[in-house]
Amino acid sequence: MSALVEQLKGGLDAPICLTWELTYACNLQCVHCLSSSGQRDPRELSTAEAKRVLDELRELQVFYINIGGGEPMVRRDFFELVEYSVNSGIGVKFSTNGAFIDTDKARRLASMDYLDIQISLDGVDEATNDAVRGAGSYRLARTAMDNLAAAGFGPFKISVVVTRHNVPQLDQFKALADSYGAQLRITRLRPAGRGADTWHELHPTLGQQREIYDWLLKHGDNVLTGDSFFHLNALGDPLPGLNMCGAGRVVCLIDPIGDVYACPFVIHDEFRAGNVRDEGGFARVWKQSDLFRSLREPQSAGACASCGAYDACQGGCMAAKFFTGLPLDGPDPECVGGEGEHALADVTLGSAPKPSQDHSQPVRLSRKPIAVP
Repeated sequence: MSALVEQLKGGLDAPICLTWELTYACNLQCVHCLSSSGQRDPRELSTAEAKRVLDELRELQVFYINIGGGEPMVRRDFFELVEYSVNSGIGVKFSTNGAFIDTDKARRLASMDYLDIQISLDGVDEATNDAVRGAGSYRLARTAMDNLAAAGFGPFKISVVVTRHNVPQLDQFKALADSYGAQLRITRLRPAGRGADTWHELHPTLGQQREIYDWLLKHGDNVLTGDSFFHLNALGDPLPGLNMCGAGRVVCLIDPIGDVYACPFVIHDEFRAGNVRDEGGFARVWKQSDLFRSLREPQSAGACASCGAYDACQGGCMAAKFFTGLPLDGPDPECVGGEGEHALADVTLGSAPKPSQDHSQPVRLSRKPIAVP
């Protein structure tokens, strides 16, 4: 596995995991939204432009794409683009809050090949989920799951962003997924987008990091995590999943206006590699951008050089460091050895970089705060 990780660090001819946010429009206003979505951007790629990008991805032999937003089903050409992708040999995994998956759309989705669906849910009860995702969002997600199950869609995924409020619910999330014949996917909360303003309140405590690690050691073979929790490897045995930062190496993001970023969690000008509308399109950005080339070079251990766990945790998440004001060669803010907490204490209040764009709705949803345990 270590040899494979070293190979992946040098980058690939095409991304293994390409996330494409189709729109910034969204019916919800989640407090941790990594893209600060809400309102549609008038510069959004047209249907024809989106299809040209898909043509490029087919030529690059991209196996599948992750479609998100905003809420991707808001786009009127959503099904047209998904079908075009699938017919081009590019599988689609899309993330949705479920609001638009009624019985008819569930049946249409169930009839399509090479399609995977992730329903976002951040609590096994309304109180926990809706405090983060907005009033009524729990009901929408569960209704979508019921409709997919009734349509015979198959093993869809339930995608959970882990916060300090839902860590105690991990067993219940797994039971819920099992009850639908679905697969659980848990991801790390990053201080990206609106999450930059809520991360300090919502991210799991140091004690809960150990709890997550122990739970994943027990259940990780049956739970998807992507590259979310490799920073926890410093606690001992390596967790299943991609145990490295893949930004600009094996993953990247295309946003709704065609800008290409190193990963979905660093939507900031400093990590913008180009635009699919530029000459040479996406392929040129992926293969020739100075940013991606630099990320594929060997990285310094920096402040973590003297730590015996560096080889295991790889210094943690670039986005988590950047948006909390820590240097990229510094410790992860959630370093399990406590170095992140010490480093954060030295960050001047208000000095951390802010996300470059904000498409939030002008009026925020009201929420009842959840007491911190």
